Amino acid sequence: MLHKLVTAPMNAVVKVGEKVKEEVDKELYDLNTIQQKLIQLQMMYELEEIPEEVFKEKEEILLQRYEIAKLRELEQWEELTKK
Repeated sequence: MLHKLVTAPMNAVVKVGEKVKEEVDKELYDLNTIQQKLIQLQMMYELEEIPEEVFKEKEEILLQRYEIAKLRELEQWEELTKK
């Protein structure tokens, strides 16, 4: 009983941390979100709201995130099909 009283706050912090990580990962590696950000970036560049260097830099970051998201999606699909 004492063990539960001592570890309960720590377990709660761990669970909150895991949930925050899940949400951050979902935001960072959500394919739809990345696609929308790429479209917005393209529009900003075409409307000359950002210079070409900024466009290329941000585009590269988004494309890397997109590639990671696709790989994660593939891994999840493979995991589901194994079961």
